Amino acid sequence: MDRLRKNESKTELPANFNELKKSINRTSNWRERLDAIEDLGQYKSRETIELLKYRLTGDPVYKVQEAAYRKLIALGEQVTKPERKNGELIKDTKKILLRLKKSLPANHSYEDFKEKVKKVRLDLYDVYEGEKGTDFDKWLKEKWDTLLTR
Repeated sequence: MDRLRKNESKTELPANFNELKKSINRTSNWRERLDAIEDLGQYKSRETIELLKYRLTGDPVYKVQEAAYRKLIALGEQVTKPERKNGELIKDTKKILLRLKKSLPANHSYEDFKEKVKKVRLDLYDVYEGEKGTDFDKWLKEKWDTLLTR
């Protein structure tokens, strides 16, 4: 009996539901979305399940989708495991990065470029950082090296 109680999820909404709802929808912070999923996944209610399903199908970062999937399964929901997307995670990533590179002085450094991307397109920076993990710097530097400007 004690084991069953441990694995049961709570059916009421968490006291900080509104904060968690904001966090799970914060487009420029995949870590915050991931943390919100962990918290919301402890509560089985229509509202929390809807939020988790939205992240399962709508989040650009696979780690976040996967966490939502695990929580939904644990809550007894029948959902399909997400597939990792290939290619651009954000539409026109290459064009966006090229525009940012062109906006910098001709002799700018990779660090200047990286800082500009983070400052101007935090959403893009965050999604690719979340998706690429430890390979993010390598990926961004490679993009910076290969973007041709006139």
